[in-house]
Amino acid sequence: MSSNLDQVTAEAMKLSPRERVRLAQQLVSTLDDEIETDTEELWFAEAERRLAELRSGKVQGIDSDAAFRSAREALRR
Repeated sequence: MSSNLDQVTAEAMKLSPRERVRLAQQLVSTLDDEIETDTEELWFAEAERRLAELRSGKVQGIDSDAAFRSAREALRR
């Protein structure tokens, strides 16, 4: 660990358990925001890739009724 991180950790350990929980939640929430942003970007890239495949004729679309029917059948198995 870096000395700065060691200092922050030592200070955090002086907090009450309730305060440490709040600190941990705040730290994790900042990671959630970053992960959500990354995930959103990946989903957009995937959607663009799939749209390009549809437009190029590489894949064929499926009627939504057929897709939902197939999904329901798969869930029954």
